[in-house]
This record gives sequence, C-alpha cells and structure tokens, in this order.
Amino acid sequence: MHLVRNLLATSSRSPWSIRHAQTLLIRGLSTSNEPLKKTGLYDFHVQNGAKMVPFAGYAMPLSYGSVGQVASHGHVRSSVGLFDVGHMVQSNFRGATVTAFLEWLTPSSLTSLSPYHSTLSVLLNEHGGIIDDTVITKHSDSAFYVVTNAGRRDRDLSWFQQQLEEWNSSERAKDGKVEHEVLEDWGLVALQGPKAAEYLQNLTSFDLSKLTFGKSAYVPIGGFDVHVARGGYTGEDGFEISIPPAQTVEVTQLLAQSPVQLAGLGARDSLRLEAGMCLYGNDLDEDTTPVEAGLTWVIGKDRRESGDFIGAEGVRKHLKDGPPRRRVGLVVEEAPARQGAQIFTPSEKDPIGKVTCGIPSPSLGKNISMAYVQSGWHKKGTEVEVDVRNKLRKAIVTPMPFIKPNYWRG
Repeated sequence: MHLVRNLLATSSRSPWSIRHAQTLLIRGLSTSNEPLKKTGLYDFHVQNGAKMVPFAGYAMPLSYGSVGQVASHGHVRSSVGLFDVGHMVQSNFRGATVTAFLEWLTPSSLTSLSPYHSTLSVLLNEHGGIIDDTVITKHSDSAFYVVTNAGRRDRDLSWFQQQLEEWNSSERAKDGKVEHEVLEDWGLVALQGPKAAEYLQNLTSFDLSKLTFGKSAYVPIGGFDVHVARGGYTGEDGFEISIPPAQTVEVTQLLAQSPVQLAGLGARDSLRLEAGMCLYGNDLDEDTTPVEAGLTWVIGKDRRESGDFIGAEGVRKHLKDGPPRRRVGLVVEEAPARQGAQIFTPSEKDPIGKVTCGIPSPSLGKNISMAYVQSGWHKKGTEVEVDVRNKLRKAIVTPMPFIKPNYWRG
C-alpha cells in the first residue's frame, strides 16, 4: 500500500491524474498473495525516477519524475515516447501444422498472411467469447510469434496447453505436432510517436521506410539483431521491439535518449482510449464476442464460411442475426463518465448499456468514453444520457478512433 500512498501524495498531479491513477491501480491489482513480478527494466525505471505501481501482477511505472500523465501523453502525440511492455507474454509457436492450429484457436485468416506480417486477433472460448486479444505475427508457414496480455497469462497459457495436448494427440497433427515456447524474461518496449521512425532510423542501417504498419523484421540496433514490429497501442506511428534478456537494458538505454521521453501506464491508457483500442477486462471479456466488440474485421471471410474455429457457432449467430449489444464511443457533456456508469435512453430513461472506460481526453479537450449499448442505439450521432455521479449527462455516440491514427502505410 506504500505505492498507493506515494502516488496520491504527489501534489503536482491534477485531480484527473489522481483519479485516473486510482482507476489503473484498482484495475491492475492482483488478489494473489504472490510478490509482484518485475520486468527486466525494473531497476532502469527506478533509476529514472519512475513511480512504480502494481499492475497485472507486475511492478510497473505509472509515470516518471515530475512529468505528469497529461504532459507525457502530449509528448507521445507530438514527439516520441518509450513504454516498457515487457509484462506482456511473448510466445513462439512452431510446427508443420501450426497455421491450422492457430486458425483453430482464432477466427483470423492466417494461411493468407504473408511472412513477417501481423494481425490483431482474438482467442475464443467455446461460446465465442473473447479469452484474450492478441497480435499474431507470421514468420513462416511453420513459425509464428504471438503476444498476449499479462493479466490473462495464467488463463492463456493453460488454454494453450489444453488445446496443444488435444491437437497433438489428434489426427489433425498427422503432418507434424505443434510446439509452444514462452519467451520468459524477454524485453518488449514500444517506441511511439510521430518522431519514432526518425529517431530509430539513426540507430540502425535497416531502411525503416520499407517497414510499413503491420510488418516486422529483425533489425540491427546497437550491435544486436532484435525483432521490430511496426505498430503499437497509441494510434501513433511506432515500433514494438522484442529484445533478448541479456540485451534488454542496453538496447533500451539506446532508445531512451532525447527527444525520447519515458512514458508509463497513465499515458498508455489515455492514448489507447483516444485511439479506440480495447483494454482486456474493461472493454473485452469472455462474455463478449468479437462481433459485439466491433472486431468483426479480425474474422476472415473464409473463416466465417468454414466455421472451423473454436466458438464459431456463437460468432456466426451474431454475424447472421446481429449482436444484442455493440461497443461504441461516446462524447459526454460536462463531466467524464467512467467505468460502470449506466447509460439511458433520453426520454424513457430505460437503461440500455454501461460505460467500460472514460477520461477527459488530453488531445481533444472533451470527455470521451467507450461503452456497450443495446443494438439500435449504436448508430453515429445517437443521443443518450449517462449517469455521472447521480446526475444524467447528455452523450453522443461517436465513431472511434476519437483521434485520427498516424500509422505509416508507405
């Protein structure tokens, strides 16, 4: 609890920053009595004045020094910031039938994915609910690199193990079994912002202009070949860089020079919400299908027709009949609507949904939220009312992302 006291005692923060920090703490706190894990950059963060907080079972930086979350957010939008995302679970899947195996676990079309291209996808349970969202990178027909969420580590790894055992003992593995390797203690950092490419280009001989959004490559940085994927969680141009344990600190130090600023969980959360990106546990869960979540685009057209994936029946039902609810963006008047706030019709005052997350947007100067509402109330421009501290506030259904993405597509 000393972490909480230290955080809230920082008087330089605005009331919004403190409330947002509290939300992050509550969201990320583990009920386990196990000690918090540390990424390979823990000492690096402390040396750079990080305020460490518990999140998804890890001690993670919320912010650094006297730089508040709003200022850090603004620096990423205007220049370049560096995030430690080494708490995420990095995995390699290999084998002659690995493409078919991952297509069994997800609804995405991986067969047609080109080498060193990535796609956002989802792991589905038997009912079509989302176990986790994930980024899958195809290295070859027999090798994939997969990143999943730290907060879902135990659930995901157990699920992988269960499905691997069933797959490898079935007729489907007759052409070869699938192996799973967790890249324990590997570093993962995200260099994000409009100046990210310019900065990183000065550190490598690799022509980054060829690495467009959604592509990856092994890139020499500081004398080491590291896996670099163009993309991120902020809506800005940027790169996610996977680094072997022995080189994590050294490579990160190279990446953390001016004008790069270190950025923490606070800025990461507000940036991703402006970019309309989901946070598992708030905006996604096992009772939500990808159709409800507005992630229908991750379901390949051929996969919809074949239905050869776990949870296909529930997903195809929502595709055919329409989902009972849908994820939407809201712009809320007067005060920000936060997680759990109920949404009502303007006239009859019937409840039609709930807010999953919300903030005063640092970039837009508006109160933005993500929510689920009953189908029919999800269309752009629809007026609803949100209960914010026992007072109904007017809100407008607004397309996401709230900000225009700045991805490099060539």
